Order: sequence, then structure tokens, then C-alpha cells
Amino acid sequence: MICDEPTPGPRQRKMGYVYEELCMWHSAGSLSFDDTTEPLPSWESPLSKSRINGLLEVTGMTKYLTRVRARKATRDELLRFHTAQYVDGVKCMSDTNGGDAGQMARFQKGGYEIALLSAGGILAAVEALMSEDADKIENAYCLVRPPGHHAERDLGRGFCIFNNVVIGALHARALHASRYSGPPLRIAIVDYDVHHGNGTEQAFWSDPDTLFISVHQDKNFPLDTGALHDTGHPELAPGSNINIPLPPGSGCGAYALAFDRVVIPALRRFKPDFIFVSSGFDASFVDELARMMLSSEAFAEISRKLLAVSDELCPGRLLFAHEGGYSKDYVPYCGLAVVEVLSGVRSAVVDPYLCEVNQWGYQDVQPHQEAVINAAAALAGLYPDSDTKSNNVNIAAAAIKLILSSVDEAQRKAILDEIQ
Repeated sequence: MICDEPTPGPRQRKMGYVYEELCMWHSAGSLSFDDTTEPLPSWESPLSKSRINGLLEVTGMTKYLTRVRARKATRDELLRFHTAQYVDGVKCMSDTNGGDAGQMARFQKGGYEIALLSAGGILAAVEALMSEDADKIENAYCLVRPPGHHAERDLGRGFCIFNNVVIGALHARALHASRYSGPPLRIAIVDYDVHHGNGTEQAFWSDPDTLFISVHQDKNFPLDTGALHDTGHPELAPGSNINIPLPPGSGCGAYALAFDRVVIPALRRFKPDFIFVSSGFDASFVDELARMMLSSEAFAEISRKLLAVSDELCPGRLLFAHEGGYSKDYVPYCGLAVVEVLSGVRSAVVDPYLCEVNQWGYQDVQPHQEAVINAAAALAGLYPDSDTKSNNVNIAAAAIKLILSSVDEAQRKAILDEIQ
């Protein structure tokens, strides 16, 4: 395959790119749930990530990117979030034969060091973005592995061992505090991986200086997190957590509306100093672990929106950290589409799957999907028609109805008591 040379656009950007071959050597083990399940390779395969890098290479895109070399995160950097007992337990298993860090977060012997490199790739990108060098990078994509957003303080979950984005965000805040007096760095984290970022939500649940927004498939993984009504600690950080649990089958229209009606307005209101993005491509139309319908063009459009709001609010402080995405053939096109946006350089590649996914039915936003988005907007105080009182009441009523349908009897009674 020979590709024509990429074409720089009118606004070419100095994009940092983190990729280390050693991260692709991480082994997530095999899938075998019980005695009746023939072992299979894990969904968390290196191929869905390494093939992004391969496509960037053969298209000539890597010539337009600024390589940022990962380093290993230190134990102290991990301990900004994770407990010492958890970190030491992972290291102990890694020193012997490997193991499972919790719930389907398996790794081989030596996996601890690879997980340090994955987290350290985010740290290196943070340092490059916060450099005072006049020629520093403007944004970054960190193609790291293992992923991180499911990892909780003392528990690995869903292929994630250490929470890369949380560790990176806390590192950015520490760097800022070491240089400047005054208030802490305000951080926003947008997670469009199809699975809820439970670990990231846990990390910042009580932090009013961090806004976490997760756009995910409702009740996929984890089953017990990501609800609409989880909006942050009610006393310490109310409204600092926004969940948009979209129904299965949501397509490009639903995601576009979720970003236009909730994500972007929430970022503008919060006014962050730094935006992190948990970038998972498992909401694509062919992913094995979800039932959404996004195309590479949809991921490119999400990236354009995030890049534009970053330019507006915190120029030069936008970092994408790779999370999930399990279609080995389609993830590379999604990754390429995002890199093209962040770099301002267009490759000669045309996604060969677009002719199919763009013709799928129900790509436009559907009424039941819009109801969820409106409910999330109402809970966040972000109304589509802020000067229309009756519309606000209707949206709030829809939010309450959705919330009541998703909680148990005790929670339902508590909510109704509070409303009354």
C-alpha cells in the first residue's frame, strides 16, 4: 500500500504523540469465565492500538507529529490516587507470575512496569504541555496501554490497572502548584469511551475544582455506575460530575446533541485551565463490547468540538489519553481521524467503512435519546432554552422521571421526599 503525502491544513498544530512499543507487550490474559467457556484471547488486544500507529506510519502522518517519549510513573505519583496496599499488591503479583488486579484487570509477569509506562506516558505529555518553552506542543494524543479509566483507588477493573488520566490530572495540578501560588488548577475531564469512567468519577467525586463528564452507553460496564443522578458530592462538590448514559443504539446524532447541549456548555461554564479526554473508540458501529453506531467522522467531529472549546478556554492544554476500542479493523480509522483533527494535517486515507455506517438507520437523534440528553442538561442546569420557563419545567420533569425509573425503592423515596 502506497499513500499520497498528507496535506497540512490552514491551521497546522504542533501535536505531541506518545507511543511506546513496550506498552503493546502488555498481556491482558485470556477470556475464560467458567468450565464451559473455551479460552479465547482477551478483547483488550494490542492489535487495536498498534494498528493505529501502523496506519499513522504508512500514511506519513507521523512525520507531522512531535514524538513525546513516555517515562515510568513513580510510586509516589501513583499514590496521589491509589492506595499503597493496592500498588504494592500489583507489584508483588507482577514480580512473580502476574495476576488480576481486581475485576478483569489481568496482567503478566512484568506487567507492573508496563502499567507504570502507560501512566508515565500521560505524565510526560502533561510535562510537555505545561513546559514554558515557546516551541512547546499545542495538544497531545497518548496511545498508551493498558487503559486506565476503570481503575479505582484500590481496585483494578475492566482491563485497567492504574488510572492514567487521574494520575495525569493530579500531576498537572501538582506542577501548577509548584510554580504558582493561588487557587488550584481547574481541570475538566471528558470521557467519551462507551463504558462509564467509574474510576475517574471516584477520584474527583468530592473535588469542586475538577469537572468530570462521561458520555457512555447506559448500564454497559460497570453495571452499577454512571447514573444520571450521580452529580458529585452533594455538599462538597455538587454538580461537578455529569453523566450522560445514552441508550444502546445511539448514533452520530445523539452524540452530537450530547456534546452541543451538555458537554460544551458545561465546559464553558466551568472554565477549566486544562482539559483531559479519555478517548475510547468502543462506541463505534462495529465494536465487540458495545451497541452504539459511531463512525470515524463522528469521532473527528467530537474532537473538533473539544479542540475549539480548548482554544477558547485553555489554549495549549488539551490531552487525549487512549482508553478502549476493540474492533481491530475499525479502531485505526477512528484514531487516524482524531489525530488529523488535533494535528491540522489531513491524510490521503478515506475510511472504507463510511459508505456503510453512514447509511445505517436511526443515525439521527431519536426521541428517547434526546430525553436522556435533556435530563442530563436539566440536572446540570444547562437548559436548551434558558429563557423559557415552561420548557425548563418540562425538561426537569423528564429528568426526574428518568431518575426515578433507574433507582431502587429506597432511593426513589428519598428523592421524592427531597423534591417535596
